[in-house]
Amino acid sequence: MALRDYAKYMTRVALLQVDVSDAQSPEQRTEKVLELIRQQAGLCEVVCLPELWIVGAFSSSMMKTHAVERASSFITDLGDAARDAQVWLHAGSFVERDGNQLFNTSVVFRPDGSVAANYRKIHLFGFDSGEAALLAGGTDLVTVAETPLGTIGLTTCYDLRFPELFRALVSKNVETFMVAAGWPSSRRHHWEILLQARAIENQAWVIACNATGLSGDVPLAGHSMVINPQGQIVAQAGADEIVLFADIDLAEVTQVRTTFPVLADRVLD
Repeated sequence: MALRDYAKYMTRVALLQVDVSDAQSPEQRTEKVLELIRQQAGLCEVVCLPELWIVGAFSSSMMKTHAVERASSFITDLGDAARDAQVWLHAGSFVERDGNQLFNTSVVFRPDGSVAANYRKIHLFGFDSGEAALLAGGTDLVTVAETPLGTIGLTTCYDLRFPELFRALVSKNVETFMVAAGWPSSRRHHWEILLQARAIENQAWVIACNATGLSGDVPLAGHSMVINPQGQIVAQAGADEIVLFADIDLAEVTQVRTTFPVLADRVLD
């Protein structure tokens, strides 16, 4: 089946809402997540992970010590897990070391284990601390054409607060936004409202996988969500570690954009 033929069918996604608390070491969590990916074989076509699930988005002290290069066994292991499960894998994000710089990097794998795309987070959170002080920001908007979810746009957590990024991705014909996150419980209401807003204003699917548990001293919200192009929540997790499933009908994007063609009235681009 050609990838574009997926538009005629439901595509099932699995969001792995991972607990990043210190009860597990990063090495133990990595082994657990690799096994969770493999367990999705035959259950879905696409698997998604949260932001910085190895160390936690607010565990700044661990970012340098657990940074890895893109050409590393960690990346190979993720690709192998995607191949074993025969799924497309949005592997959340990890701290990437590239020379003297560190990035918050996402990787998407094809079902054969090969890398389909990389995205370095553009907007770094923390103002003058945390990842904003430790990491370098990416510069490229990344889309992946022809996945089971159509043309996808990759974003990470704090990116959600910058609608111009999502608008730029729509200009590249993105049909599904993928959001890997380590969003805190204290701002959970922002998480839910902003995700729905991005779906409504861009008439696109939003698949948002958040981490849960305690990262540093910050409780994370969980509540991973899948939102359709009308802004309706079709699946939502609670605060516990869980695998959340949802069925994506890509045809809804075309239907909404055709019957209510608001994007055609854009003046600023």
